[in-house]
Amino acid sequence: MSKMSEKLHQMIDQIYDQILNNGLERYNQGDAVDKKDREGFERVKRETKHVFKLIDQWEDEVMENIHRLDIFPNQVQNTKENMELLLLHSYYIDVRRKRFMELYHSIDYVLKLIK
Repeated sequence: MSKMSEKLHQMIDQIYDQILNNGLERYNQGDAVDKKDREGFERVKRETKHVFKLIDQWEDEVMENIHRLDIFPNQVQNTKENMELLLLHSYYIDVRRKRFMELYHSIDYVLKLIK
């Protein structure tokens, strides 16, 4: 782990688990939350609150270490936005599979660059 702090490494592992792996599983199950369902909205809000916090912490940690990493600040911002989109799309399933997988692979690519 030459370029990356232990904290950032753990965050990336959590992102893979909570956003990429779980998101893909939710998307593949196809059990979408209805956008008009208040209970569903509240459930998504509860389940994603800590994940959105993790995404913000990841962005802060990466930006603090950007000088040691082989990525640009705009890649960090775009990846953060892609993580948020993928997370929400995994619950609401409101994009085609091709677009979902594009987001997935884009996030995966940047995380691997950082690792």
